Amino acid sequence: MLKVIGVICIGLATLPLFAQGSPKWEVATITDVQIHPANGSDAASYDVSVKVGDTIYVVLYKDPLGMNAVKYAAGREGLVLVGKDNIRYNDILGESHELPILSRRPAAKQPK
Repeated sequence: MLKVIGVICIGLATLPLFAQGSPKWEVATITDVQIHPANGSDAASYDVSVKVGDTIYVVLYKDPLGMNAVKYAAGREGLVLVGKDNIRYNDILGESHELPILSRRPAAKQPK
């Protein structure tokens, strides 16, 4: 009986190793901002390049207020959650926003 309890305890202790972890927020740096080709809507759209780890993602950003402040955001850092098809970030008010990923590519290695 003691052996069975020991095996159950070992099984329960290793269970978290097989469980899916929670999403990981990562530091992202905006590296480039380009105007997105017009699509007929009134809101300005931008292709924003974001470096997260060793990958550069190009996401589609639509300025909800029309202030075009994102044009001057290169170099800015923030926390993002990278998903399969989108990147999520929280604005200054804590509201969550998702941006669709247009493309992804490996970041160039910087010479030392």
